[in-house]
Amino acid sequence: MPFDSDIPISPLVSLIHRKQTVYLNDKLKEVNLSSGLYPLLIKAYKNNGISQEELASELYVNESTITRNLNKLENKGLITKTPQKRKKIISVTDEGKKTAKKIMDIDKKWDSIIRKSLTDEEFQDFRKLLLKICEDLV
Repeated sequence: MPFDSDIPISPLVSLIHRKQTVYLNDKLKEVNLSSGLYPLLIKAYKNNGISQEELASELYVNESTITRNLNKLENKGLITKTPQKRKKIISVTDEGKKTAKKIMDIDKKWDSIIRKSLTDEEFQDFRKLLLKICEDLV
């Protein structure tokens, strides 16, 4: 389906996001997660011992949403929360580590879908531009 060349950027970004969410939710069924929970698990996996507050800050999500979603991950046995002074430290369980690795493979597959439309150079440029825009927005 051809798009008008003068279409604003936001509907295009929204379309990509919606398609990715559908893809992720389908693939994440096998690990019993939703697209809303997986960024928390991945961030905690990559930064084992991160505090709940740092997670909220780095993912640009409010504390109550982080608390609610971390409780879901804890109930699934994927993370543990350990009180440490005034903070809660997030650790990823062995099951959480296995799940995080599966999810990162799913993410790589999504990137390969995006890459089909682009050359390697275009993909790298696209990624750099998205990062630049996101950094400027936050």
